[in-house]
Amino acid sequence: MNAHDYMAPASVNRVQRGALFVGGAALLLSIFGAITSPEKFYQSYLFSYMLVLGLTLGSLGLLMLQHVTGGHWGIIIRRPLEAASRNIWLMLLMFVPIVLGMKTLYRAWLDPEMLKAEPLSDYQQHYLTHGGFLSRAVIYFAIWIVLMWFFNLWSKQQDSQQDGENLKQRMRKLAAPGVILYILAMTFASIDWVMSLSPHWASTIYGFIFVGGQAIAAMAFAIVAVVIISGSEPFSGLIQTRHLHDLGKLLFAFNMLWAYFDFSQLLIIWSGNQPEEISFYRSRLYGSWGVVAVVVLIFSFALPFLVLLSRDVKRNASLLWKVAVWMILMRLVDLYWMTRPEFTRSAMPGWLDLVVPIALIGLWLGFFAMNLKQRPLLPLGDPKLAEALAHHEH
Repeated sequence: MNAHDYMAPASVNRVQRGALFVGGAALLLSIFGAITSPEKFYQSYLFSYMLVLGLTLGSLGLLMLQHVTGGHWGIIIRRPLEAASRNIWLMLLMFVPIVLGMKTLYRAWLDPEMLKAEPLSDYQQHYLTHGGFLSRAVIYFAIWIVLMWFFNLWSKQQDSQQDGENLKQRMRKLAAPGVILYILAMTFASIDWVMSLSPHWASTIYGFIFVGGQAIAAMAFAIVAVVIISGSEPFSGLIQTRHLHDLGKLLFAFNMLWAYFDFSQLLIIWSGNQPEEISFYRSRLYGSWGVVAVVVLIFSFALPFLVLLSRDVKRNASLLWKVAVWMILMRLVDLYWMTRPEFTRSAMPGWLDLVVPIALIGLWLGFFAMNLKQRPLLPLGDPKLAEALAHHEH
């Protein structure tokens, strides 16, 4: 196979230009919002950032999962996953506003007056500090960047070297501990960056809820990327309906897994009925936030669950990519529901809640397209590539 024949089609260029233009315009509006309403900007920025971080890290997680399992499904989407994982550098840059907005976002454990009114335990006082927050963030990003770097490097070497099998085994050996490291780092990151918004409440399954949500977002995005790519030659003949069927089944499975984690947290807290534990749901299941909770339940889980039960939907590219886009948007709504009740009783979104996500998603998509153009769209050096492409032909 000639690498030149498998480079990104012109449609990827159009996506890059459009996404960067829209993202750049929304960024200017976001900067205006940050100057005029800094508190509202930081609140909008946090849930928007967690979505694009989920797209990046979820892609890294799926990439490692594919190397562990060796499934043919992952070979088709490996290059989009690798391109998305390389956006971790953008995530590092985008983390700066969260650091700048720490005193606004994490006032509950940074403001001495609030600590006097509602003191933390001795352990929390030592753990939730400005320096601890930043030093742990460095560790999280170091883990993610190292994992991303090795898998992207070895995959690139696979295309140009003859020892594809050796590199394949190397990636497989790193992938298993890599998945564990990713989940551990994301668990602690979710505690630091989101759960600590309410330091008097805790959940031991919180990190898994985020990991499950990231798997949904990344798989949904990979499906969208594959469908767009398959609209151009030579990929229109390579991406078959059964490939889409496999990806659709995985999206369905990840949605079930995320719902299981979310429901498990609710069930355990409900059955325990402890005053310090129910605060999370008291602010999210009543009033206007209760409406958002129903929206998340129906449109983030129940509706996709029913739609993806259909074999025909999973095999239909024009339908599956629309379901995938919808699920990414619902991830944003879920993150809004998880973060914003800590700041306001009203669930009505402001203009920054619309503009900031557009800015971050637009910039993320533009850089993703830029990364995607750097390498062939199929891992040409993978020993199983021919088998994966022929696997579903009969």
